[in-house]
Amino acid sequence: MQLKLIYFDMPFWRAEIARLCLFISDIEFEDFRITSEDNSYLKENGMLSDGTLIPFRQLPVLVIEGESIAQTGAISRICGKIAGMYPTDIIEAGKVDQVIDTVTDINVLINPSMRESDPELKKRMRDDLRSDALPKYFGYLERILKENDSGWFVGDEMTVADIAVWSLLGWIAQGVLDGIPHDLSKPFERLTSLYNAMGRMPKVQEWKRLTYAYDESSTGEYNYHVPDSI
Repeated sequence: MQLKLIYFDMPFWRAEIARLCLFISDIEFEDFRITSEDNSYLKENGMLSDGTLIPFRQLPVLVIEGESIAQTGAISRICGKIAGMYPTDIIEAGKVDQVIDTVTDINVLINPSMRESDPELKKRMRDDLRSDALPKYFGYLERILKENDSGWFVGDEMTVADIAVWSLLGWIAQGVLDGIPHDLSKPFERLTSLYNAMGRMPKVQEWKRLTYAYDESSTGEYNYHVPDSI
């Protein structure tokens, strides 16, 4: 099966769900990371310069057997099924989907503050996220983990839902969102345990070594320093 995942050269959760679940399961795929020139071309033409269709002119896109599939949820389900990280049971599948959709909701909550250019308004938006919206959603996720009581969101094994949450928390843990503490999720014991357990996994460690850019000329650290633990 020919798989090509198209996204930017960054470890953002929308692409990392698919990338990581395929990598952990030793499923071969092309990890295609576009340049700014590629992005400009696709925004104008709805495709890459080689003719690859980008259905909604946004990424990620999964090309499977020559067919382009857009949207994070759809890509996560396909890659999860291929990698054995998506349930066959309809109820458990729905439970995975609800977590992925909730991670999308959290992303949508954060996005306006990322686009805001007024520093005072941006600070107020981030204060609201820090004190209210993000802890509220973390609490929802914490409760799901408590109810399942296996260390994972669904069933007794890791699914793409766990990868989605791990990668979202890793984005925050990088400390790149001004006004939002990198350890904001730490008071949530089960979320923290999930994040730390995944960070210790050998395949996750290997993925980070292989794919996160390392800049020896300046800081000597990964350009995208996703911490192993919170």
